Amino acid sequence: MPRILAPLLSAATYARWLHLVIGLVFVGVVLMVYPGIEGWSRGELLARAVPVDAALLGLAALVPAMRRAEGVQARLLLVPDRERDIAVEPSRGWADRRRTAAWLVGRVLLGGLVGWASVLVPAAAFDLVARPEQAVFGLRPGGTGGAGGPGWAPLLAPVLLFALGWLVVWAGRLQLAMAVRLLGPSPAERLAAAELRAERLLERNLLARELHDSIGHALTVTVLQAGAAREVDDPVFAAEALEVIEETGRRAMDDLERTLALLRDPGDQGDHGRGEDARERPGIDRLPALFETAGAAGSPVDARVDVPAGALPGVLSREGYRIVQEGVTNALKYAPGEPISVRIAVRDGSLELRCANALRPNAARAHGGAPARSGGSPRRGGKGLRGIRERAVLLGGEAAAGAESGEWVLTVRVPLRLGG
Repeated sequence: MPRILAPLLSAATYARWLHLVIGLVFVGVVLMVYPGIEGWSRGELLARAVPVDAALLGLAALVPAMRRAEGVQARLLLVPDRERDIAVEPSRGWADRRRTAAWLVGRVLLGGLVGWASVLVPAAAFDLVARPEQAVFGLRPGGTGGAGGPGWAPLLAPVLLFALGWLVVWAGRLQLAMAVRLLGPSPAERLAAAELRAERLLERNLLARELHDSIGHALTVTVLQAGAAREVDDPVFAAEALEVIEETGRRAMDDLERTLALLRDPGDQGDHGRGEDARERPGIDRLPALFETAGAAGSPVDARVDVPAGALPGVLSREGYRIVQEGVTNALKYAPGEPISVRIAVRDGSLELRCANALRPNAARAHGGAPARSGGSPRRGGKGLRGIRERAVLLGGEAAAGAESGEWVLTVRVPLRLGG
């Protein structure tokens, strides 16, 4: 019983009822103008009014703002579960105009039917109660209408009202379904919204990777230097460690400012007036400073960079730097004090990067588990290796990481021509 009565007591039902009755108001106004309500039968009125209504509604649908107005009204009165299912944008093409015209015609037809029922059914229910002998099957006073007589006629009144209530409930639900279908976002709008969501997701992932790579590297170097300075009772070494910490922190602050600049508007010049310069990110040419920092942290780097000047597009240079930075950071974190080997070269139209360090016991698991390639699912891959794989895949390449002959080896290969 509650499931039967609940829709009849819902505020949404009566809001949708009002939305439906507006259709009857439109039909009534048109009938008063043409052909008039005097001297015509009900069938003749409908035959003449329907074509006129459809023509007027079709002309109204040509106005781009009509779709927006109908969308706003539908959101307010039809009470959708999700407002974004009904668009509030003006028509952008003929497809939107056709859908708006279909919505207007369907809305007025359905609203007219429910509106007439909303007028006739309560009147019939009143007659059943007040004049049962005239309201039921042509009964006359004296009960000549057959079995039951007019005595049971008033019992039909609540049945009619109950039926009207459920007619309004189902008509409101049908009207909402029509609004979602005809006023909802068009395929082009859905595609644009999906592209916008994907772009925002990529931006968030980019910010997360930038922060993880730059700040994570700085914190790793800082912790190693601070720990070594505390263990070694040598003022000269402590001073050098503090110098490395200071320089690393300064670079981390620069990287943080560049990352935060991605959140600003393109025209924002920032607090220091640096503008677009704040967006520049380090490239392959900044690797020597990275290697010096790693060496100062106790892990000498044997680097060989065989990349001709100007051979790398800017995005490859920047992403290559971040990939190498993450590889060096992992080596410092999981194998501190072990030499690091870095090889970067351009071969066969691709940029190849290799970062290796000697493994310590249980280092493979710390690094991220079993060997994993882009597209696979490592057993315990960390955010750093996952970020490297994502960078490689977005550049059209591949990445692999795992233990090889007593070393942890990270290899990345990406084409020089993006998308090729």
